Amino acid sequence: MPQPQPNHRLWTREELIVAFNLYLTIEFGKMHKQNSDVIKLGKLINRTPSSIAMRLGNFASVDPYHQQRGVKGLGNAKRQVEPIWNDFFNNKEELLYLSEKILAEKENISIETKYKDIFLDLKDIKGETVIREVKTRVNQCVFRKIVLTNYAYKCAITGIDIPELLFASHIIPWSINEEHRLTPENGICFSALYDKAFDKGLIGINTDHKIIFSETLKKKKDSDYFQKYFAPIENQEIIKAQKYLPRKDFLEYHLDTIFNKHIL
Repeated sequence: MPQPQPNHRLWTREELIVAFNLYLTIEFGKMHKQNSDVIKLGKLINRTPSSIAMRLGNFASVDPYHQQRGVKGLGNAKRQVEPIWNDFFNNKEELLYLSEKILAEKENISIETKYKDIFLDLKDIKGETVIREVKTRVNQCVFRKIVLTNYAYKCAITGIDIPELLFASHIIPWSINEEHRLTPENGICFSALYDKAFDKGLIGINTDHKIIFSETLKKKKDSDYFQKYFAPIENQEIIKAQKYLPRKDFLEYHLDTIFNKHIL
C-alpha cells in the first residue's frame, strides 16, 4: 500500500508550533517557498517549502496585526493554527521555549548544546534553578530575533544593520512585567548606544514614535559627543516596525516611570 505523501499528512501540534516560531521570526514579505529558512524548516519536519509557506499564511490570517489592516491571509486552516496563537498569548514563555526545544530535537541536538554560548556560566548551577535559567535565556534569544525581524534587522534610530550591534530593547523592562516580557510590541530594535540611553531613561519615545531627550541629556548639549550622536536625532521619528508597533501604553509606562529619572 503506497505511503501518504508529506503534503497529505495531517499537521501535528509540534509541527504547527515550530511553524509558528518561524512565523514570528521571519519578515512578512519573505514567507515564500524560496526562502532559505522556509526550505530549512521543511527539511527538518519533512514538509515541502510550499506547505510551510502555506502554514505561515494561515498564521497571518489569525494575526491581529494583519486582521486590523484588513489582510486576510490564508484562512483555510484557521481552526488548526488559531489554538497555537491562543497558547502564545496565554503563555508566551512556555510556547516559545517549547518551540525551540522541538527544533533542537528535530536537529538531533539538545537545547543546551544549541545555545551553549549563553550557558557557559551555568555549569555550577543545579536543579530547578538551572532549568529556569535555561528557559529564560532561550526565550530572551527568541525575543531578540522576533524584535530584530520586526525592524528588518536595523536600528530603529540609525538604520545600522549589523546584527552584532543590535539589541532588542524592552520598553517595559524584563524585570518589571512578567506578562509582557515576550510581547513583540514591547520591543524596539536599537544599536548599543541608544539601547543603553533608552534603558536608563536618557532618551524616550513618545506616543508619536518620536525621540525625546531627558533634562539630564540636554545638559550635555554643548559637548562634542552630544552634537555628534544626539543632536541629529532629537524629535526624529523612529523607523516603523514591519508588523508589531510599540504599544502606546508601554511607551507611556516608560515615559512615566523611566524617562527623565536618571540624575548625573
